[in-house]
Amino acid sequence: MKILVLNCGSSSIKYQVIDMKSAGDYTLLVKGIVERIGLSDAILTHKPAGKGKYETVRSIPDHTSGIGLILDALVDPEHGVLECISEIAAVGHRVAHGGEYFKDSALVDKDVKRKIEACFELAPLHNPANLKGILAMENILPNTPQVAVFDTSFHQTMPPENFMYALPYRYYDEYRVRRYGFHGTSHKYVAQTACRLTGLDFEKSKIVTCHIGSGASVTAILNGKSFDTSMGFTPVDGLIMGTRCGSTDPGALIYIAEKEGLNLNRLSEMINKESGMLGITNVSSDMRDIRAAAESGNERAQLAIRMFAARIKKFVGSYAALMQGIDMIVFTGGIGENDSTTRALVSEGLEFMGVKFNEELNREVHGTDTLLSLPDSRVKVAVIATNEELVIASDTFRLTKKRSE
Repeated sequence: MKILVLNCGSSSIKYQVIDMKSAGDYTLLVKGIVERIGLSDAILTHKPAGKGKYETVRSIPDHTSGIGLILDALVDPEHGVLECISEIAAVGHRVAHGGEYFKDSALVDKDVKRKIEACFELAPLHNPANLKGILAMENILPNTPQVAVFDTSFHQTMPPENFMYALPYRYYDEYRVRRYGFHGTSHKYVAQTACRLTGLDFEKSKIVTCHIGSGASVTAILNGKSFDTSMGFTPVDGLIMGTRCGSTDPGALIYIAEKEGLNLNRLSEMINKESGMLGITNVSSDMRDIRAAAESGNERAQLAIRMFAARIKKFVGSYAALMQGIDMIVFTGGIGENDSTTRALVSEGLEFMGVKFNEELNREVHGTDTLLSLPDSRVKVAVIATNEELVIASDTFRLTKKRSE
């Protein structure tokens, strides 16, 4: 079954075509991205397996045009991977927010589209773009089944004591203000993959997964289910990120707003786009730039790196207490997979928990699935390369096959 995976952002579309023969037997045929949608110099970058990269720059006014360009590339005689579009048996979409509606991925129908739209207020930058991708595919391939895979669905197993805020309860009743969490597709995938790597039983284990990139979150996974997670009602909560502040005293934000005369829109822009590692360092939001600055003696860059790791470690420790123990810590995401220093800073000092960290091996690992703890470590530490597109394809395969049976 050849599955087209689409991840539509506000001005971009990431895509892959994966040939799924079974849940564990698959082949990546192509991956690519359309960027700068809505502009006259939009870019399609198309990377078929076993062939050279293809790029084109042209006007792409909307998502429908972008998807049309992707489909043209897929069947192109030179750089295509399909004989005809009808080879696409199903389409899987990443959808940012499913609210409390979805505990699992879902076959797209009128009700699913209505509920995705009902969550526009919760994810105004992502859900509208995600729905545009679904509607565009409906117009182009009206008889092809589509599946929505939600960033939030994995976290719907959190108990109320972990997802509720201590605000007047009516805000939950009326507006569903609560912790939702994100990166769920990644957290689930890397935990399951790490369990296969180490021999742990996913459904009988206590795992803390650290998805660390420009956006970052930590999740406590108890017996195969999300038990708590660091991101909240929005992705700004929890860890320090590239430009997001993470957990911050709301009173401090009110104080700053009063001092600076900031309205709510300006305050939102500050905590989402001007804070985090960029705000502390005034150097960059990218860890590679910050580390280079730190190595050249920049004290604020050095401070930011220590703050970044300390916040991750704080969540790891609190989740170990919450689950009454821990079997494994997993690192993933752009920083988690490639930045050995961050992994070392988080892992050092955790010997009291049973962590014995292989510092020498850690320095050599970049983006490959590896067990980083020593053989006699009671708590395992692993780095796993995330693959959200594969999870989307797998869920699309599962639900499409189930529908046809």
